[in-house]
Amino acid sequence: MIPQCDRMKYPRRLLTIGLFTLVIISLLGCNDATLSPGPTATPLPPVASQATIPTSSSPTELPTLTPVPSETAKPMPTTPPTSTAITLPPGNLLFDDFSYTTREAMTGNGWIIRDKTGWPGVAGASWPVENVSFIDDPEQAGNKLLQMISSTDGTAGGTWQTQICQQRKYLDGTYATRVHFSDEPVLGPDGDQVVETFYMISPLIVPRDPDYSEMDTEYVPNGGWSYPEYTFAVTTWETAQIEPWFADNSSDSFQGSMAGWHTIVMQVMDHKVNYLIDGKLIAWHGGKFYPEVPMSINYNLWFVNGGLLDSDEIRQYAELVDWVYFEADEVLTPPEVAERVNALRAANIPFQDTVPAWDPELTSPCDL
Repeated sequence: MIPQCDRMKYPRRLLTIGLFTLVIISLLGCNDATLSPGPTATPLPPVASQATIPTSSSPTELPTLTPVPSETAKPMPTTPPTSTAITLPPGNLLFDDFSYTTREAMTGNGWIIRDKTGWPGVAGASWPVENVSFIDDPEQAGNKLLQMISSTDGTAGGTWQTQICQQRKYLDGTYATRVHFSDEPVLGPDGDQVVETFYMISPLIVPRDPDYSEMDTEYVPNGGWSYPEYTFAVTTWETAQIEPWFADNSSDSFQGSMAGWHTIVMQVMDHKVNYLIDGKLIAWHGGKFYPEVPMSINYNLWFVNGGLLDSDEIRQYAELVDWVYFEADEVLTPPEVAERVNALRAANIPFQDTVPAWDPELTSPCDL
């Protein structure tokens, strides 16, 4: 992931005892959040019954966000009603319910768990595969969640960051996920500038690569870069350069706690990227920023370089994922996404991938 705005020049020892209990406590204490505009933003109008797409690639008036509608906010059933016919979604799609018990099972379905050092985050940090695990959903019996844990003791050598990536074969279509963000660590003192994400990316082959593509959703509860605390940002990239730093992107940011579960949808079609959170359109980007080459689907959890708390006490931060969905060459509304995910779960299909690889097949390096 390329950090946006004026981001850093360029990461723990994992305490697993009692971690599950801590995560449950964190989950039970969180509610879906409502975003509010930043302190310098013009007050936003009340949301209408249907969001209106802005007419500018840098919108200044966006619908006020409300908690997730019931069809996307709550865990979806794992068994169908006996009297309801199941209609499975058509087309080329990826769906993963993350109902795994081992990391090997997950990587067998095309996922990569990063173990390479490097950008982004704290220089010298490690990316251990052990940071990824699968836990029982405390809110729905029988459901599993993917858990990413990143931690730090305030030093580069004691900083562990986390990233997972799918294959690089996704471009036009609808991307969606149900993800849990946190405002505080599950262990230790709060204050590190941690970045919680869902994003798509292609390799940056050369500096200012004209064929580079990236779409980000990022939450920084303790701020970072030039952002204040509790900032959620969406960013679409034309290109970038790591050293010296150069960024060419379109970005919108919003202030307000995002702690809790949220459904993120990105509609990528007809030279426009729509970003929807909990059923509401919050921004759209287009023009030269529209992705041009296939990307991988990714999540990562990392720390801003220079943004660690001045403490040697170990602290751990968590990001949870319930499911991910992609359908090629289709623009789906959040209720349509929910309907498709419901159908797959009701049919007891925890994983499906019918998205063909590109010819020639593209490598997903999972190092950005």
